[in-house]
Amino acid sequence: MVQKIKVLFLDRDGTINQDTGSYIYTREQLILIDRADEAIALAKRAGYRIVIISNQAGIARGIATVEQVEDVNTYLNELLSVENAGFDRCYYCPYHPDYPHPDYDRFIDHRKPATGMVEQAIDDYFSEGLVVDRCASFFVGDKMLDVECGMRAGLRSVLVRTGHNEEELCIKRNLIPEFVADDLYKAVTEYILALV
Repeated sequence: MVQKIKVLFLDRDGTINQDTGSYIYTREQLILIDRADEAIALAKRAGYRIVIISNQAGIARGIATVEQVEDVNTYLNELLSVENAGFDRCYYCPYHPDYPHPDYDRFIDHRKPATGMVEQAIDDYFSEGLVVDRCASFFVGDKMLDVECGMRAGLRSVLVRTGHNEEELCIKRNLIPEFVADDLYKAVTEYILALV
């Protein structure tokens, strides 16, 4: 029998950890945003699967290696796990349109706002007999492209004001998120879990 699940899709830099303004490719650069781990723990306790969806074009640009990005993701999960907030899956896109690369150009449909990473996650869950309930799932990020990606994928989009805080840009482009929160903790406690 197929089991329905709800997923909290999360952008990484600027949503869970601080966006330093440059690519994060070492453990030392990774600093959690206040209460982000607490927010994820609360969502997990409420039954959400946690999936990270992140553009990591620093790989195509030669700024970071695949190994460095994966080590940072491993470290992030270690930090989150301290608060029982570890993520279930993590997808990242190494592609950048201005930096063609034979290994990464095939991921063109994975770069947000394209929905390739979300669809990959949904397919991966489906292969395990789990169906993602898109109407009960959220995409939370700090950029307009996160909002757009969530909308295109049929998820409920939430924008956070940490990181890039592109609230005005969303309004200008008529890509209106379902909710805008000061940070991930408020997004989860004041909206996502408040709807139950």
